[in-house]
Amino acid sequence: MPFRKFVIKKSRALFIFLCLVVLLCGALVFSQSQSVVSPQDDSTEQIRQNTTVKPVLAVTAINPEMSMVSSKVSAHGNIVAWQEASIGTEADGLRLTEVRVNVGDKVNKGQVLAIFASATLQAEFDLSRADKAEAEALHAEAQADLTRTTELKSSGALSSQQIQRYITAAQSAKARLEAAKARLKTQELRLAQSRVLAPDQGIISARTATVGAVLPSGQELFRLFRGGRLEWRAEVSSDDLSKLKPGQTAQLTLADGSSIQGSLRMLSPVVDTQSRNALVYVDLLSKGTARSGMFARGQFELGATEVMTLPLSAVQLRDGFSYVLRIGPNSQVIQTKVNTGRRTADRIEITSGVKLSDRVVATGGAFLGDGDLVRVIAEQKSTEKTLATYLGANSGPML
Repeated sequence: MPFRKFVIKKSRALFIFLCLVVLLCGALVFSQSQSVVSPQDDSTEQIRQNTTVKPVLAVTAINPEMSMVSSKVSAHGNIVAWQEASIGTEADGLRLTEVRVNVGDKVNKGQVLAIFASATLQAEFDLSRADKAEAEALHAEAQADLTRTTELKSSGALSSQQIQRYITAAQSAKARLEAAKARLKTQELRLAQSRVLAPDQGIISARTATVGAVLPSGQELFRLFRGGRLEWRAEVSSDDLSKLKPGQTAQLTLADGSSIQGSLRMLSPVVDTQSRNALVYVDLLSKGTARSGMFARGQFELGATEVMTLPLSAVQLRDGFSYVLRIGPNSQVIQTKVNTGRRTADRIEITSGVKLSDRVVATGGAFLGDGDLVRVIAEQKSTEKTLATYLGANSGPML
């Protein structure tokens, strides 16, 4: 019995000892694992923080500048002849014997364009000239009789009735002479009408005259661009009509890409009720490749004004609005909405949203978002003169 108790006590002591050994080993392993894991977690956290503050992109910073930007009004329309003359025949029932010009020919005022057969008219002219000569002879005879009668009137040899008869005969002879002269003038005009003359200098634009045709009076034979002048009849919005004045320069672009200049001559007094556009008439200073009937687009120069501008590459279009990326003090970009205006070849007017002192990302803004960190590798600033000019003209900040 005592021996059995001794064995039980020894077993309990051994069990307790083993438990203590197991606990001690567990504690030792846990401490070692903690010493290994902690440096790794600290290193991961440091790498994550280093990754967060790394710049997204290297950019060039630029300041808005004051630039001269020209104001323009756009228009479109057709090129037509300044005035087109219709040249017809005044001779009735004559045969066309000769046509001396064709489409595209340049003619001078008074140049012969076509000739009609004039033999009949020449004969009638000669007859009228003979009638005139006869009437002149009869008038001279009647006038001589009246002169003799007047000399005998005081002597009483002729009665008053006879004297009146001589006076009437002289008046009748004079009237017949005037009628003969008129008939001769008519035949002379008809003979001249057998030759069709150019009413003005210009270019023949159309021809319907055919040799051998017998034409009635008033039949059109040719059409003429008077002076060879072309004009641009452009449509302009009624909102822009008040900005235009005669004498302003217009730059036209034709369908083939060529450009010509024009000068605004006149504004239409009427605005179309359907399109709300008005016609403006522009004289072309040089024809170039322009032809009547061509369509052309153009712009009217209104002058230049000094405004705040940025390069086109600095302005981003997102969701239908214009934005720029301002660079903050901590090199983080701030997406800023701006209002834009007129454009030039490589710059755009900024009407509000930024100030001259703001730094803006010049290029690469499409790859950046609001809050991204950037590294500025170059910086372009406005000249002191530009800034002084703006500050002198505007005492308050531009919003």
